[in-house]
Amino acid sequence: MGKLFGTDGVRDRANQGNMTAEVALKLGRAVALKFKDQNNPEEWPAIVIGRDPRLSGAMLESALAAGVCSAGVDAHLLGIVPTPAVAAVAVQTGAVAGLMVSASHNPYFDNGIKVFKGDGYKLSDAEEAEIEDLFFNEKPDLPIDDKVGAVYQLGNSTDVYSEFCLDTVEAEKPFEGLKLVLDCSNGAASGCAEGIFTELGAEVTVIHNQPDGLNINDNCGSQHTEDLQRKVKKINAHAGLAFDGDGDRLIAVDETGTELTGDQIMAICARSYKKTGDLKNNTVVATVMSNVGFHAAMKAHGIKTETAGVGDRMVLELMKETGAVLGGEDSGHMIFLDCHTTGDGIVSGIKLVQTLKQSRKKLSELAGIMTPFPQKLINVDVQKKPKIHEVPILGKAIEAAEAELGDEGRVLIRYSGTQPMCRVMVEGPTEEKTQALAEKLADVVKSELG
Repeated sequence: MGKLFGTDGVRDRANQGNMTAEVALKLGRAVALKFKDQNNPEEWPAIVIGRDPRLSGAMLESALAAGVCSAGVDAHLLGIVPTPAVAAVAVQTGAVAGLMVSASHNPYFDNGIKVFKGDGYKLSDAEEAEIEDLFFNEKPDLPIDDKVGAVYQLGNSTDVYSEFCLDTVEAEKPFEGLKLVLDCSNGAASGCAEGIFTELGAEVTVIHNQPDGLNINDNCGSQHTEDLQRKVKKINAHAGLAFDGDGDRLIAVDETGTELTGDQIMAICARSYKKTGDLKNNTVVATVMSNVGFHAAMKAHGIKTETAGVGDRMVLELMKETGAVLGGEDSGHMIFLDCHTTGDGIVSGIKLVQTLKQSRKKLSELAGIMTPFPQKLINVDVQKKPKIHEVPILGKAIEAAEAELGDEGRVLIRYSGTQPMCRVMVEGPTEEKTQALAEKLADVVKSELG
């Protein structure tokens, strides 16, 4: 059987490889065939489809819709919405599944397709395998005549999602008196983030909210907070919030213009949840990429941490196993299971700002809950992806680095699940040693795999 899905859906350069219109059509059909019978038999099944504003989105959206309709399922187009909106609207409308066309934080020339079930959760490995089997192997008898699906535009999807986000807060105008800057990454949050935080009472300034199909994630958003840092300091804002291209990640900036990592945001929210009694099982789920400082901070505050593999699906799976309501990644992808079934940058931002307001402290003070170990992450483009431990020279280099660090740091080398890239991460006792070891290991990766 062939392989489509990576760490988070299907992703590739738009109009090449696994991200052509032909692939999108077949994938839309496979998803529809998988889920079409899992609804009330008296109701016609539907799948909701959203997209971010990158140039190739409309092309792939149309192909997905064609595939869905060819399987006898209606396609309800949401237009440009954040990824978590697809999950929320799927649940609220009774759709059998949801599809999002986005390559998240990648540049505009990439694109991808994320799949949600009708209950708002992403696919399990087994469900991905079933869909891949339908994609590659099955030759179904397709419906004809009046049994094919139709395409509908759902024009109020942004409003539905905005109300969903607003409902995560009970008080009226809870952010009154706060000045916030939002960086929408010229992405899917551009059409709703300002309205949501304004409705919550904040004084809002927005940057990078003019998508043109080509400028998504371009030196802005959660991956590039330099403009946000400058703007927060210039207007003396209380905080800045940076989303990624599809709006499921959050990185924050405090009032001094200092960037907070996802680990710091999660630590702040975990302590707040513990104080209010909302931290179920006194547990938070992190990943192997989480900073050592995060684990130390949670231990100091009597909070148990569980460690998942990389990817929000891995985090969610462990959250369900442990009964945790809070989990996430240092990249800013956080899941608040008491609010949503998936990572949501705007909901994460609401939770962080809510904590800021209730604490009556500055965000820089709250960030002091953890002291991050110096960390260096270098992404190296690779031509192949053999198992790391099967590359002898690289294995010896890793052993040497780990021996040099001892108990004062760690090394983690892994492949990206969505790009031809190897991620070299080193944490150490000083910036100088961390930088030097990371660069040395990245050079070996480039030499052996580049």
